[in-house]
Amino acid sequence: MSIKITDECIGCSACETECPNNAIYESGVEWAMADGTSLKGTYVMMDGSAIEADQRNTPLSNDFYYIVPDKCTECQGFHEEPQCANVCPIDCCVTDEMYRETEAELLAKKEKLHV
Repeated sequence: MSIKITDECIGCSACETECPNNAIYESGVEWAMADGTSLKGTYVMMDGSAIEADQRNTPLSNDFYYIVPDKCTECQGFHEEPQCANVCPIDCCVTDEMYRETEAELLAKKEKLHV
């Protein structure tokens, strides 16, 4: 599963620098699949849609830090546990029940992001 940031976020940014996939963005900041990854060209998202890796996308939150689910691998292949949740001082980085993925799927996503 992906991790999400709840609306209890205090904007401390501790999580942002810990993410090995650059999946965490400050509120109001546009995101791209290519940010912090080696992706180029077209990328097929989890919902089946295709976007260009360097395409700037609408922020997922204008109120607090957010995690792009298509970039989150729960730190599989990098760390034993999600680092955002590990460093969050108020425990607002939690499992996102909307995005259920197996460990194998998360590792495959990691390989796609970091060719």
